[in-house]
Amino acid sequence: MRTQIAIYGAGGFGRELAWLVEACRQAGEAVQPVCFIDDEVRHQGGELNGLPVIALEEVSRRFPGACVVSGIGAPRTRELLMSKASVAGLGFATVIHPRTERSRWIEIGEGTVICAGNILTTNITLGRHVQINLDCTIGHDVVIGDFATLAPGVHVSGCVQLGHRVYVGTGAVLINGTADSPIVIGDDAVVGAGACVTKSVAPGQTVVGVPARPITR
Repeated sequence: MRTQIAIYGAGGFGRELAWLVEACRQAGEAVQPVCFIDDEVRHQGGELNGLPVIALEEVSRRFPGACVVSGIGAPRTRELLMSKASVAGLGFATVIHPRTERSRWIEIGEGTVICAGNILTTNITLGRHVQINLDCTIGHDVVIGDFATLAPGVHVSGCVQLGHRVYVGTGAVLINGTADSPIVIGDDAVVGAGACVTKSVAPGQTVVGVPARPITR
């Protein structure tokens, strides 16, 4: 039997995620997208790209045994919604596009999404509900914390650690650290699109530019 996938979030990334699950199915994986979950009552009851849009409370009734994957890019919102899904008694699926290159020395947490065109090398740890968008590269000895997001085209070099709920914008580059002195991006930090990170970033800090520097508030 196929694992039924309920996608929490019916926005742009949610629709891309439904396509990703379809690509996995076409590659021979036993998965099938069955619905979008949307908390907005005005969006419920219709269809989007051929899938029904329903409330969280309806999932277990209409699709018993379905697993949830988040289609929300914002880390804090994703954490909140996955907590709601867990309280509702739903499990989670990990979805990896068939056009992903990776070694066997990678740990991947539940609910994580890896989109098309990614390359993950070796001795990498991904937490729970991580999102790695299109065409990213991740080098050796990288640790990515729960609910972190890599936007499209991000390049993370070796010996880098990303904390919980970190957001890395499109096209950003994180240069390598060392085994003794990794580059550390603290919890809830934001790396702006196109930035080049050359040193560690404090928790909650936003950095932009080349080289990346904190935004002055």
